[in-house]
Amino acid sequence: MQHHKYNLAEIEGMMPWERDVYIALLLAHLEEEKLQQQQLKANR
Repeated sequence: MQHHKYNLAEIEGMMPWERDVYIALLLAHLEEEKLQQQQLKANR
């Protein structure tokens, strides 16, 4: 909710396919952040 600026009512009101897209985008974002953190640790 914080990253994409959605509130809970908007998420609950989404169509099932919209929620699937939202979750896919969120997972991709989290994976990207995880990789960035790993690269920062490796460069230290």
